[in-house]
Amino acid sequence: MTIQKPTLRPTTKDLAKAAGVSRATVDRVLNGREGVKQDTVDRVNKAIAGLGFVRNLQAANLAKSQSYRFVFALPRSGDQFLQQIIERIEEADTLFAADHVWCDVHHIDENDPHSISSYLGSLSKDDVSGVAIMSPETPQVRDAITRLQERGVAALPFISNQTMMDAHWVGIDNCAAGATAGLLLGQFVGARRGSVMVIAESMQSRDSMERRMGFDKEINENFPHLHALPSLETYGQAERARSVISTNLRANPDTVGIYVMASEARIPLSVLKELDVAPSIIKIAHERTPFTQQALRDRILDGVIAQDAGHLVRSAIRRLKGIVDRRQTLGSQENIRIEILLRTNIQADRREQDQGRQASTSD
Repeated sequence: MTIQKPTLRPTTKDLAKAAGVSRATVDRVLNGREGVKQDTVDRVNKAIAGLGFVRNLQAANLAKSQSYRFVFALPRSGDQFLQQIIERIEEADTLFAADHVWCDVHHIDENDPHSISSYLGSLSKDDVSGVAIMSPETPQVRDAITRLQERGVAALPFISNQTMMDAHWVGIDNCAAGATAGLLLGQFVGARRGSVMVIAESMQSRDSMERRMGFDKEINENFPHLHALPSLETYGQAERARSVISTNLRANPDTVGIYVMASEARIPLSVLKELDVAPSIIKIAHERTPFTQQALRDRILDGVIAQDAGHLVRSAIRRLKGIVDRRQTLGSQENIRIEILLRTNIQADRREQDQGRQASTSD
């Protein structure tokens, strides 16, 4: 029996020979340096594709002491879900230390697009390698992201999407998440007829609008006996939440379901508990937090549509690093799954999540 030796990976020497250029020219093309004619760049790229060349970035980065500093620009105001995101970012420093990746958190005022734009405008390639931005979409933020990229800083939307960057963002498909909430609520309600209350922090955010679109489509097409009411906006304020929710319940005594679209469900769910809302009213919320987990156990909440905080952070880091290195990330690892949590599966799911934090390959 003949044992076939494994094929060696093509090297930069092989690239130079195939492209008819020097190894120095290949190095300039691989590192995106100026001074190389476009025709030469095209020949090198054609050789890369033809030979199946994959650069050993870790070795190259070690050779030139390459390091990455990524900043997560997160809302200044937040609750338990945001805190979990921050904890996962802190864990990532250890997880990605071998790749010389370091992460920081900078808090922004999500309601002040001018201050966000000003902060992004203050960053340069000398300060940071990339920024993951959790912010509502506004013209000011869009322009600031464009200018940031022009200065050579990698940028991507984080959880909150931006229209201009649909192909390069980290988060779940919010239309699908809203539709999943509609399906779950509709099935739990069953044949009962009535109204469905919909609660958001703000309908100005794109994720809220997309969740509402997905939810309405599912309810209208498959549960015509249910009537989804206009969205209530709490702006994250307990007093306002108490006022709008209690008023809505009095005006709609036929309420059979409540959908909390906001990522932070603690305030509206606390209000519903204070108001002693009937257990027969089905309640669906978003995001796994200590509060929503306990609410599931206590049967205050019937289901949670979630996205894994650790996966979100790790995916953002890999995507930013891929942009900096001009290298595609593996799509299957960056697909953020929509998870459905019920009272019966939260304990087992938590054990799996804890184990998953031990390695980046858990995704």
